[in-house]
Amino acid sequence: MQNALEVTTYHGAVRGNWADETAKIRAFRGIPYARPPIDELRWQPPQAPQSWTGIRNASEPGPACWQAIHSEAFVWSRGEFPRSEDCLYLNIWSRAEKEDQAVMVWFHGGAHTSGMAHEKIFDGTGLARRGVVLITVNYRLGALGFLAHPLLAAQSSHNSSGNYGLLDKIAALNWVRDNVAQFGGDPNNITIFGQSAGSQSVCALMASPLADGLFHKAIGQSAACISPITPKDANGNLRGEKLIAALDAPKEIQALRKLSPQVFVDAADTSGWATESRIVVDGWVLPEQPKDIYAAGQQAKVPLLLGSLANEGYGLIPLNEGLTAQQLRAYIEQLAGAELAEPLLKLYARQAAENPAHAQRDITTDLFMAHGMRSWARYQHGLGAPTYLYFMDHIPPAFRLYWPDNADLQLPGGPRSAGAYHSGDLAYVFGNTHTVGLDWQPDDHALADLITRYWTNFAKTGDPNGQGLPAWSPYEPQNHSTQLLRPGAHTVAGVRREILDLWDHRFF
Repeated sequence: MQNALEVTTYHGAVRGNWADETAKIRAFRGIPYARPPIDELRWQPPQAPQSWTGIRNASEPGPACWQAIHSEAFVWSRGEFPRSEDCLYLNIWSRAEKEDQAVMVWFHGGAHTSGMAHEKIFDGTGLARRGVVLITVNYRLGALGFLAHPLLAAQSSHNSSGNYGLLDKIAALNWVRDNVAQFGGDPNNITIFGQSAGSQSVCALMASPLADGLFHKAIGQSAACISPITPKDANGNLRGEKLIAALDAPKEIQALRKLSPQVFVDAADTSGWATESRIVVDGWVLPEQPKDIYAAGQQAKVPLLLGSLANEGYGLIPLNEGLTAQQLRAYIEQLAGAELAEPLLKLYARQAAENPAHAQRDITTDLFMAHGMRSWARYQHGLGAPTYLYFMDHIPPAFRLYWPDNADLQLPGGPRSAGAYHSGDLAYVFGNTHTVGLDWQPDDHALADLITRYWTNFAKTGDPNGQGLPAWSPYEPQNHSTQLLRPGAHTVAGVRREILDLWDHRFF
């Protein structure tokens, strides 16, 4: 009888371990899907991994891609962890002795400058128990993953630079297509999903011709790619030139490839490189602005499930505590135009009277999160693709999501004083409310059970609905049908309608 923990991939055999032996859930960690992007392969499209002989140990994850070590950043704080440029690995959880299971491929968040696929909160055991193959993917970050520069474009046969982190995701999806059947997955039923920067990546991959046919459904959590990338630097070259100019090194590719990876983390910080979109319009991975691709109906026509949380800006968007009422009005006029400034100010009058900085944060949150996700849903509905929009207003406990041994934040108002914050959905989506964090209540576990069932039903069929679940109506733009994710989940005719409808006048 074949050993359930040994699987032969296209490049060689791997041996995993049991994540839950009773449920026959296996875990395979640290499988290379591309060659290490080091030396001559730094700032190159990912290359196929080298084959190996014997059986590779797949019981431990690979290192995180090179990034800054964070000390304290609200729920996104991290301690020390192994980092390397040799980081293009993926992790798989699957049920043994099952075939043709739906496949879910996860792209983590972190502003495309931080994060890793093997965080405890992303453990795929819970989702695998629901009958899917769950895969999490590391991809290049920061300037090592998204630097655009004329010197790099000159070396490209496509005259393209930047978006290497997106190319990594595409390489991972090619690997999944070619190998997932060996792990019990159906290569013709792949769902990509991600949160924050991972969700932006999902949105961009739907717009990329290079990803065409590599997935069949998509889930986006708390970030879209619909806002235009800054036109004055859409290809990222201006910021790339500024970053390279800040280095004390020869301005030629071979010399730059010999520098320490930390040099580019530091230079990205000092040059302000990451203040604009890391994803760029490079003419190859993304031939045009993603918004224009969506507006033309040229994105992937796949079922889409997407949404955001009620208080995404808390801790995420810096507060400009010195902001005056006059400066708030100028900010709104810059975003929305003079004709919409007055009606928007009226809708945010309470926050503005309390603190103009809070009003600015809420305006930014509603525009880029709630409205961005609703716009993405609207474009996808226009293609005739099944689309499901959600809004999570249940308040989770706040804890250090990525620092399990130091989870307690000690918020002055208690662990639920941050509202439904950005990333507060992660433990629910992965069904890990029993394994990470603190202060969970029975309602949290019940909501996690509901969300994992919605997500895996969607991955299997393109429809989150199922027996015993509260009905979730598909999105349609007449009433912006939205599922409220909370105890007693149900569909409503949109959320924050007055505000988001005003933004429609600006962007549609």
